[in-house]
Amino acid sequence: MTQSVGKLLLFGATGDLAQRMLLPSLYGLHADGLLPAGLTITGTARSDHDDAGYRAFAKKALDEFLPADRKDESALGTFLDRLSYQPVDATRQDGFPALAEKVGDVSGGLAIFLSTAPFLFEPTIKGLESVGLAGDTVRIGLEKPLGHDLASSREINDAVAYAFPEDRTFRIDHYLGKETVQNILALRFGNSLFEPVWNARGIDHVQITIAETVGLEDRAGYYETAGALRDMVQNHMLQLLALVAMEPPARFDGTAIRDEKVKILRSLRRITPAEAPHLTVTGQYGAGAVDGKIVKGYDEELGKDSNVETFVAIKAHVDNWRWQGVPFYLRTGKRLPQRHSEIAIQFKGVPHSIFADRGGLLQPNTLVIRLQPDEYVRLLVMAKQPGLDRDGIRLREVPLNLSLDTEFAGTRRRIAYERLLLDLIEGDPTLFVRRDEVEAQWQWIDAIRAGWEANDIKPKPYPSGSWGPSAGIALTERDGVSWTE
Repeated sequence: MTQSVGKLLLFGATGDLAQRMLLPSLYGLHADGLLPAGLTITGTARSDHDDAGYRAFAKKALDEFLPADRKDESALGTFLDRLSYQPVDATRQDGFPALAEKVGDVSGGLAIFLSTAPFLFEPTIKGLESVGLAGDTVRIGLEKPLGHDLASSREINDAVAYAFPEDRTFRIDHYLGKETVQNILALRFGNSLFEPVWNARGIDHVQITIAETVGLEDRAGYYETAGALRDMVQNHMLQLLALVAMEPPARFDGTAIRDEKVKILRSLRRITPAEAPHLTVTGQYGAGAVDGKIVKGYDEELGKDSNVETFVAIKAHVDNWRWQGVPFYLRTGKRLPQRHSEIAIQFKGVPHSIFADRGGLLQPNTLVIRLQPDEYVRLLVMAKQPGLDRDGIRLREVPLNLSLDTEFAGTRRRIAYERLLLDLIEGDPTLFVRRDEVEAQWQWIDAIRAGWEANDIKPKPYPSGSWGPSAGIALTERDGVSWTE
């Protein structure tokens, strides 16, 4: 099913995600003429709006969250004309007939975007199926969280599979919509330079960091049930690891790419309870200063004592021929000194330095792929400093830069959800996550959580504005490795 649909149905249409991301993304696609001409967008949530009320709500959200250079009154007017709204309480089946009537004929195709609490998935799917909104012409996009462990994930996936087969189910991980993430594939498989050394013979270790400066904000209810391991590692970080580590797919399509990713996720070495204290570190931020502002600790923000982790560092291994013996260091946390997401691939040093006798010190080459806030690919190489070299040869590490902002300055940078919503509307599954991937991710994560419980591991405190607990630094330092910062 790879043709565009004629209708889009948004569940959670008054939520924070819809206001900040979905409506601005859909508007951006509309303004650039990328949405199918007759596509209608129906919003639904528990909030009581009529069509005019929802259009006013959407306009307010777009006024607040659209960049100034994207605002166009004419485009805004025609975009709002696409919108309609039908309130539904998903816990009650009696609201779905009115929703089906509002959506109308779906023979031309319907895409549903489901952004609701996990406990609403099953009643929502049953409600949709009962009124004919789950047939062969309908596909569904699922926003995380999809469960809190393997068992609950299977329960949700089974509920979805009751009405939607796998080829009409699109699980969203918004990191896969980022240009720089897709550039990992272009970098690896579009250049002959890297692939010969992209293995245990050429690479010493890989680091993946997702650092945030924010604290709880308005996510206390969700975060208290999730923590950093489920919120960031289970989805975004393991997907990044899979893209870095996967074998070359036969072609660029949803089946070939996801087949290779799932092989990597199944090859992740299970961390046993005996290893959990040595291969993982958990932390929770206390009071401190971020960006020059004094901030509260997690427990104080929450208003009660909690053992939920806001920082995780993990030493992972992929047990296959390509990666045997290469550590993958993963690190994510809240209230860290700076916001950035990046992958650092450190290559092995040269086998013999001809410069050692002349005082020249070599650093191994490092490839840094920065995903946010600025997007670039940077290769750190050794170069000779200019001079007559009377006191020895001086070598210095210099960056070869590919700044996406600079190189593609004439191209507008898109929100990840623009790409993903358009792919959902057009039916391209390549950048969505398949069920077997999700379950392989949960199996690995559940083993870590079991290790924490078996050892009664509690998160170590760290001050806001630091790089996490000292044990997170020791995790790499004992291997002679420093985190890139």
